[in-house]
Amino acid sequence: MSIKKLSVVFAGTPDFAVPALEKINLAGYEVKLVLTQPDRRSGRGMSIKKSPVKQKSIELGIPVYQPETLKNNAEIKNAIIAKHVDILIVVAYGLMIPDEILNLFDGHIYNIHASILPRWRGAAPIHRAIEAGDKETGVTIMKIVKQLDAGPMIMKEKVPITSKDTTEILSKKLSECGALMIVSLLKEIEKGKIIKWEDQNERYVTYAEKIKKSESALNLNDSPEVLCQKIRAFNPFPMMSINFEGKNLKIVKAEKYNKECKQNLLPGKLYLLEDDLLLKLVSGILKLDIVRLEGKKTMTALDFVKGHKVLNLNLVSQ
Repeated sequence: MSIKKLSVVFAGTPDFAVPALEKINLAGYEVKLVLTQPDRRSGRGMSIKKSPVKQKSIELGIPVYQPETLKNNAEIKNAIIAKHVDILIVVAYGLMIPDEILNLFDGHIYNIHASILPRWRGAAPIHRAIEAGDKETGVTIMKIVKQLDAGPMIMKEKVPITSKDTTEILSKKLSECGALMIVSLLKEIEKGKIIKWEDQNERYVTYAEKIKKSESALNLNDSPEVLCQKIRAFNPFPMMSINFEGKNLKIVKAEKYNKECKQNLLPGKLYLLEDDLLLKLVSGILKLDIVRLEGKKTMTALDFVKGHKVLNLNLVSQ
């Protein structure tokens, strides 16, 4: 297909999708229509909030549609047809896109996925990559097919996972990476470059299951290394936590405690050793750096100790 000036339908919902929308628009491609999920109630006050993509679309002056479903949706189908759009770009949209919509784009449908496929298909690829201790992840641009994240691929870009990366930090890196990639792809298509698709190798498929709030309960049988990965993976949601004297104590940042401790510590108990707040595990010790007690603000471990002496932390010495 020879295209002089590309026009785009953009489908996305969360913060992760915003950089792609911004960079496509900044590069001069006409985004004629944005699809995003309906406004939802969220936060402590359960107020109705616009999706990050809707907020950015309004700022950019792009028409926004928020259907509950795209299946048998004549309004959306006719709106797309009326716009005479060339390409559909999908980034964490969150709704199934039926064939009746996909068929409007003559095969020019590109999905930005936050992993190096076929590893980590599914809803939570960033969380699961960190949780598993992967040394790298990345972004894949692929075609949408009926099977979840199983479409042929056109572009891949690897991104290292550092020991400081949380899901929040890594998401920002990958969203920026995907945004640059999709603009590069659009430029190639605009020049008439032939698209070469690569099928995924089914032997190496892994699935990134959706994160459940129940996974946030810290398991004392896990090693310090595994727990550090989970703490980073589940930050900012749902946050790993322990029950501390009847309250939920979220662990925002922690590390393995490598110093020798000769005391006989009990698993599941918090201890203050000099300036270190320690959580004894069945095997090993976790040093808590930043925490958030239920109903309180996020604070350093030392500030937590100073402000909660009534909780009777067990003081031990070398």
